[in-house]
Amino acid sequence: MNEKIEELKKNYELLENTEDVDFRVLIEDEIAKLEDEITQHAPEDKNNAIVEIRAGTGGEESELFAAQLARMYVKFAERKGYKVTVNDNKQTSIGGTKEFIATITGDGAYGLYKYEAGVHRVQRVPETEKKGRIHTSAATVAILPEIEEKEVTINPLDLKIDVYRSGGHGGQSVNTTDSAVRITHLPSGLVVTCQDERSQLKNKAKAMTHLRSRLWQANEDRKRQEQSDKRLTMVMSGDRSDKIRTYNFPQDRITDHRIPKSWNNMQKILDGDLEPVINELKSVERKSEIEKLLTDSDSA
Repeated sequence: MNEKIEELKKNYELLENTEDVDFRVLIEDEIAKLEDEITQHAPEDKNNAIVEIRAGTGGEESELFAAQLARMYVKFAERKGYKVTVNDNKQTSIGGTKEFIATITGDGAYGLYKYEAGVHRVQRVPETEKKGRIHTSAATVAILPEIEEKEVTINPLDLKIDVYRSGGHGGQSVNTTDSAVRITHLPSGLVVTCQDERSQLKNKAKAMTHLRSRLWQANEDRKRQEQSDKRLTMVMSGDRSDKIRTYNFPQDRITDHRIPKSWNNMQKILDGDLEPVINELKSVERKSEIEKLLTDSDSA
């Protein structure tokens, strides 16, 4: 690794002192290759992603916004060729959602979606607002990697499993069998549910997968807190309570507060064109990591 860092430094210096356009292109290509080799990719980045969206402050407006975020992530998955499996979707009678949980299946899904974790804030005039006042509401997004059974051991005796009848929005029943599953992990108090499938066994399997991911994330959060000297980049702070983005409808502007950077043509992004936003976040994180590695190398 140290050899690659030294090679990267030489290429930076060479680029700074080179005016020949063709040669600069070659140097830049080599720099990009070296940067990719020395930046650390988390093993779980290649995993499937579990997306959790919950309405926050703002009542019905927050629930409508949560539904809009869910649609954005589904559309983004479709653009990437990923499969979307909805595990739970607590919809409201006006088209909002209180909670949306889905698994995004595809190579590298978690490595892309992880940048969406945090509090998303929306500013707009609700349709029910007669005086035209702008309201601010929010929804929370959590992104978990799907974790294989061998990576997290769960003692069956630590589980309380309940089954109940699936319910749709407005209290209507989805089916007439007790197929929905609720699993409580007694030591941690974590609760997961799944009611999307008509089969109780399938719902239980999905719920167990979700629970493994939640337990894995809880362990990662503990390690992050214990290792106070662990580097936290400006992009991935690990704090799900962070306000990461504002969607300002009157100004047709989305602002990511971690960079910070803004984009217009908001509807295009809400229709699933998230790649420019995520690529910018990845670029900033990569640059931050490279700078840290170079600084550590100089001080060694």
